[in-house]
Amino acid sequence: MTYDSAFSALACGTRRAILRDLAGSAKTVGLLAQTLPVSRPAVSQHLKVLSDAGLVTVTPKGTRNLYALNPQGLAQVRAYLDEMWSDALTAFAAAAQDMAQETPSNDEN
Repeated sequence: MTYDSAFSALACGTRRAILRDLAGSAKTVGLLAQTLPVSRPAVSQHLKVLSDAGLVTVTPKGTRNLYALNPQGLAQVRAYLDEMWSDALTAFAAAAQDMAQETPSNDEN
């Protein structure tokens, strides 16, 4: 999985809706298509993008495929975002501390 492919896949609202729907349980294309305003072939195409990005898994069940969230792929995306968030908070704390040191306190006036 690359972060570019994961974030590109997540940029589409329909794909995010599919992920939300899969959060409850694994589903077939037909079940997913019932809740979306797109055709079954379109859902299949979206699932292929999500699968290629490492965000969903596919398990053959007889003549159908079951699609489910891929915990490892989602964990990698979350770890990436957590790292960025941590860096942003560190930078914010440093900037706040610098501003506090530059601002004269009321005691000095």
